[in-house]
Amino acid sequence: MPVSQPVRARSLLRANLEKPRSSSSLQSRMPNIKVFSGTSHPDLAQRIVDRLGIDIGKVVTKKFSNLETCVEIGESVRGEDVYIIQSGSGEVNDNLMELLIMINACKIASASRVTAVIPCFPYARQDKKDKSRAPISAKLVANMLSVAGADHIITMDLHASQIQGFFDIPVDNLFAEPAVLKWIKENIAEWRNSTIVSPDAGGAKRVTSIADRLNVDFALIHKERKKANEVASMVLVGDVKDRVAILVDDMADTCGTIVHAADKLVEAGAVKVYAILTHGIFSGPAISRINNACFEAVVVTNTIPQDEHMKECSKIKCIDISMMFAEAVRRTHNGESVSYLFSNVPY
Repeated sequence: MPVSQPVRARSLLRANLEKPRSSSSLQSRMPNIKVFSGTSHPDLAQRIVDRLGIDIGKVVTKKFSNLETCVEIGESVRGEDVYIIQSGSGEVNDNLMELLIMINACKIASASRVTAVIPCFPYARQDKKDKSRAPISAKLVANMLSVAGADHIITMDLHASQIQGFFDIPVDNLFAEPAVLKWIKENIAEWRNSTIVSPDAGGAKRVTSIADRLNVDFALIHKERKKANEVASMVLVGDVKDRVAILVDDMADTCGTIVHAADKLVEAGAVKVYAILTHGIFSGPAISRINNACFEAVVVTNTIPQDEHMKECSKIKCIDISMMFAEAVRRTHNGESVSYLFSNVPY
């Protein structure tokens, strides 16, 4: 009896789905895609394209003698789906300008769509007018990206989620939370006897989500600032006595807040203190503060390059999140939903 066309089609589809993905098969399934890297984080870009099974695009970035940025895209992007990976770290202003120029260069070279993959969004802390004549610089950056020609933004753990509303183009704000949960379960033996702590009231939603998924308690620290990067006082709300305290925040810059918070937790009876941060900026006295603090480990993701920081401080551990960005790029290119990544780490 001959096999009907629908049955044959279903069996072929099932066979294709069950095949392991090789680089060549991924390449054949992902035509018309180009991934370029800026100079801020080439290691992350290379990890992303390695996982996608494609080659990184050719681009030359240099500076003229007057320090103007010059970008040369080294291959055709006409009709291509272009992804430009550039993190808001290091020389933030130079890297942002480089990203804008790369987006514009691809757009006027007839790329069909340009997506800016920005693991750490620059100027995200300037997201509201909190005093007279203060700028909302995150909105300015959003406008600049749109005017440059970006059609889509992929980022991670925005300092304030309302920044997504600053854009008139789609924004996918990925979460480091699934990778953080995986790290806690694999590396903290006593995680069932832990308390997840937010170093400020603004991070309460983040820590309650993690505490709920681990089925442990949470606490928060109320802090008052006299001025930026300087904490005046702290009050702990919650119980950490005879428990492992896990501080969770989206970013740490000079690390004054998390070091003060760690001291407060030890005073309150915590037996061990860990800090888990999505964006480890670590500027100024940050590394020396961490070295002198009572942390068991300070865990960060590689949205910002961490190799130099890890050499200077043995307490710093790094979670690789390249697979999350690679999967977000693959799903975006293929027109699939990225909501799976909000609660799962791709294999």
